[in-house]
Amino acid sequence: MSDLLRGFEPAPQGLVLTLLGAYLEPRESAEVWSGGLVRLLGEFGFSPGAARVALNRLVGRDLLARTRDGRHVHYALTPRTITVLAEGDRRIFSLGRSARAETTWTVLWHAIPEERRLARTRLVRRLRFLGFGPVQDGTWLAPHDREHEVATLLAEHDVTEYAGVLLGRPATAVDFAVFVTRVWDLAELAAHYESFVDRFRRHTATDDREALLLRTRLVHTFREFPFLDPELPADLVPPPRHRAEALALFHDLYPALAEPARRYFDHATSMR
Repeated sequence: MSDLLRGFEPAPQGLVLTLLGAYLEPRESAEVWSGGLVRLLGEFGFSPGAARVALNRLVGRDLLARTRDGRHVHYALTPRTITVLAEGDRRIFSLGRSARAETTWTVLWHAIPEERRLARTRLVRRLRFLGFGPVQDGTWLAPHDREHEVATLLAEHDVTEYAGVLLGRPATAVDFAVFVTRVWDLAELAAHYESFVDRFRRHTATDDREALLLRTRLVHTFREFPFLDPELPADLVPPPRHRAEALALFHDLYPALAEPARRYFDHATSMR
């Protein structure tokens, strides 16, 4: 295994979405040959069988659309996936870009019944990506005004009737900074940023293939930070250690590798 991939063990479905989100253009209309995707997943250690299972499952989840042209199968992003990727881009590329002071907070309560657990699971994942942390069962807190995003998510998953949303600000009579450490593990978050910096400042790419491997691992790893980092106001708690260094590294390396990585993606997915 390439040293660029040592210790990198992504789920194949998530890796497919990372690859398509990073390299498929335009997202609304472009298609990619199935054999090319299988070939690319092979670069990351997945067998052809495992790659095809992942692609089939993404179709079953309405995250990919399959089309046939004779014997050849192509995949395109579904409207749902395009929406999720756009939301992801906004969070990833704006994360930590400016210091945040006191702000409006959002509290969400939900009592989604057990028979709707798939919708509940999907909602919770999207809430975490928006910076929400769990206070207790069915209660989520975010240090942002997320009224519009939450209303859209509840409607998208058809669970609006089971939820309530409140906007407000923390009271000053109690130490709210202590409370948020029970909602988010800030020490673990700082450790994740430090690990990211240690891992990616050591690597370089010497050709197009290595550029794709490195850039894909970089963004796949970095996109976990919106799930972990609520971007708490700076006047409440200090920013996580190593966050600024991690952000600088990502925003330097990701565009620098774009051209050779995309060149290899096009080469690997061409029908030849």
